[in-house]
Amino acid sequence: MADVIPSPVPDITDAKLFPWWLLLIWGILALLIGCMFFATPGMTTVLLITFMGAYWLISGLFALASLAVDRSNMGWKLFLAIINIIAGIAILCYPLYATIFVLSFFVIFIGFWACFIGAAHMFQGFSSKDAGNAVLGLISIIFGLLLLCMPLIVAALLPYIAGAFGIVLGIIAIAYSFTAKKAQAAA
Repeated sequence: MADVIPSPVPDITDAKLFPWWLLLIWGILALLIGCMFFATPGMTTVLLITFMGAYWLISGLFALASLAVDRSNMGWKLFLAIINIIAGIAILCYPLYATIFVLSFFVIFIGFWACFIGAAHMFQGFSSKDAGNAVLGLISIIFGLLLLCMPLIVAALLPYIAGAFGIVLGIIAIAYSFTAKKAQAAA
């Protein structure tokens, strides 16, 4: 007799986890945002960064207000609240400059991360005489250096990359929502 081993990964078709209509709405929104990135990449990116700034500002204000209720870790909460408020105000006051800065910072961060991970893979590859790991490390370092050498060009391409991901993930989520609907109806 075979024992059934429960999977640690939840089944997304389970109605208690995600109703099918929520997956459908998420897919439609992802598809729309992906199309918006292709139709008007600059305006869509500025709009999303502005929403991020508003979120940070409101999050910082709520973090300050939460100190009235819970004073544990007061120093960290106060520090993070002030950083969120300053970043939110800066983004809302200068959305175009903030967009260029945030995207460039993101590209530079990924570039450094790729170089660091690549160096770790190369070290592991050479220490364990694993050529595949060393090659993977070298590719990662080259990718990171390309990002660090041309951060503004890569930042300008990010909206198109995000648009492609949005479209693909939106279509997948829409298709999967109908699969989840059938699975939930059968249950």
